[in-house]
Amino acid sequence: MTPTLKDLGWSAFFDRQWQPDPASGLTPMRIAQVHRDRLSAFATDGTHMLTTPADQSAGEFAVGDWVLADAHYRVARTLDRQTLLSRRAAGTDARVQLIAANVDTLFITTSCNADFNPARLERYLALAQDAGCFPVLLLTKADLAEDPQDYVQKAQAISAMLPVLAIDALDPDDLAAVAAWCKPGQTAALVGSSGVGKSTVMNGLTGETIATQAIREDDAKGRHTTTTRALRRMRNGGWLIDMPGMRALRLHDVAEGIDSLFEDIAALAAECRFSDCSHDREPGCAVQQAVANGALDAHRVARWNKLRREQARHSESLAQARARDKGFGKMIRSVQRASKGRKGN
Repeated sequence: MTPTLKDLGWSAFFDRQWQPDPASGLTPMRIAQVHRDRLSAFATDGTHMLTTPADQSAGEFAVGDWVLADAHYRVARTLDRQTLLSRRAAGTDARVQLIAANVDTLFITTSCNADFNPARLERYLALAQDAGCFPVLLLTKADLAEDPQDYVQKAQAISAMLPVLAIDALDPDDLAAVAAWCKPGQTAALVGSSGVGKSTVMNGLTGETIATQAIREDDAKGRHTTTTRALRRMRNGGWLIDMPGMRALRLHDVAEGIDSLFEDIAALAAECRFSDCSHDREPGCAVQQAVANGALDAHRVARWNKLRREQARHSESLAQARARDKGFGKMIRSVQRASKGRKGN
């Protein structure tokens, strides 16, 4: 069957940006995979390999992007994104790494074992809230857990409004319940650590056969099965972006997402005596007062504070990061010189 633009995820949001003009010769295509110097894209007449403009690298495109390509399969324009998932690059690099674009539903995947980590789940939820994606938590390996409902309750304690599905990724009924959150023409993305069963879920939802690997039983950690992001067609007509496992999700520019996830704490923080309150030991801190009164959980407040500090640090520009590192280096060298001077005396 020949797909239509709507089948590929096209909507009125993109239609408003593209005025069909037969003289332009430009064709809408959706990025399915980003390679080192090329882009694989879906169109109504099949799959094509695209080249990027001279002033853009392939890394500036995300799986799920909509582009307009010319007759020579060169990208002429990238359409505005409806949603964008991104993170701070690994290491000391301050650059932003694009994860996926135009995602409607974010399937946050963890398993009913030692991989379950509230702090990590809150990171993904803040990312989804800020990007405008609808988050759904998949608790995999429920069939192997002694009491999967215990994990469901822990997850719902993070956010009462969060849909939580405890599933066996090999059960057709459970997979149907997951697929219901991504309708035909919509796009979902699978995120989570390695070893939680993302590839098994992907196989069940798409009918493909991506290889899976075992996990270490002592800590429930696995190895990467998926090594690149790719847009894949679901059995029900939706689209699914599989991603390599992310042990570290370095947030940037997600202050609104954090405030939305921790709305009750953020509201109290506005009542603190000092506008620059760090919500630690300052007098007149409404947040710490609520902790003392038992109205807020101290561990949850600590995670909120950590996320706020981290996102502020990771949101700095590359120039700011280099200046900070340079300043820190100068301080270390100054201390070392002073130490040598004392020894010489």
